Amino acid sequence: MRTRVAGVLLAVLALTVTTACSSEDGAAGSEPAAKAEAAADRVEPLADTPAPRLPVTVRSADGRKVTVRDAQRIVPLSGSLSEIVFTLGLGDRVVARDITATFAQAEKLPVVTRNHDVSAESVLSLKPDLVLAETTTGPDEAMDQIRDAGVPVLVVDPAKGLDDVGPRIGTVARALGVPAAGEELTKRSEDRIAAVRKDIPKKTDRPRVAFLYLRGTASVYLIGGKDSGATSLLEAAGAVDGGAESGLEKDFTTITTEALAKAAPDAILVMSKGLESVGGIDGLVKIPGVAQTPAGMERRVVSIEDGVLLNYGPRTDEVLKSLVDQLYGDTK
Repeated sequence: MRTRVAGVLLAVLALTVTTACSSEDGAAGSEPAAKAEAAADRVEPLADTPAPRLPVTVRSADGRKVTVRDAQRIVPLSGSLSEIVFTLGLGDRVVARDITATFAQAEKLPVVTRNHDVSAESVLSLKPDLVLAETTTGPDEAMDQIRDAGVPVLVVDPAKGLDDVGPRIGTVARALGVPAAGEELTKRSEDRIAAVRKDIPKKTDRPRVAFLYLRGTASVYLIGGKDSGATSLLEAAGAVDGGAESGLEKDFTTITTEALAKAAPDAILVMSKGLESVGGIDGLVKIPGVAQTPAGMERRVVSIEDGVLLNYGPRTDEVLKSLVDQLYGDTK
């Protein structure tokens, strides 16, 4: 299920990122959302560019031992992994991008995925000396073809929550021969997340938030459950994941009036392009059951950029801040 849903999510992240619905009437926190998306369009590298010390041998999440002898031509096959490499200060070594790498520094790189599938031919044509992948990266045949060509492929465990920020940065940094830079970036990221959490209002009821995955062009309307990836972020913002709290066990479940009634969200969390795909807030409240929720009645929607919402990486503090600003607004 996770692999299938990951593919669906990657498909929506493939869309070009733009600021969505800032002009929608009644959109809660639309101005902070627009500002956050503008800021989130770039990553912030460490001040000092590290010098990789290679070779190194690291253990991949697929159980293999991977020896990295050089890291002059890196191909990260997810937006999240691209963010980490660029933020470590090694972006000038990245020679290609996945469709989900939507930040400004990567936008001119050649894309080596079609929809959410890796093109082995495209990757190999760039002569990489290291490929970084997620456990959901595929198809398997393409990844095997890359390995068979002698290219080291490091598979990284998926991000499920805030606790994964440091370990993922550390894994990539060790593979690139810059462990000290990884520790520095981990500390910076965790400190910034902690600073945002300190600013969350203490004298307020915890809002219930439902995470909806929307792709109107494909008639896909899903509500997130306990394994959607959003629970950790919502809890860090002082909120309750309405879908998970209502007993939804799957990653995602088709939206129904009953499911929304049980989730009873005070606010709805969406990806910005997903919201745009259903016609903004006006279209969102037309989805059966949405208008009957407290969130729908108040038109209280939190919109975060597709390419960064669930990355759990160096920009998660920006995501969390946008979420907090939109959720609490003038009550802060």
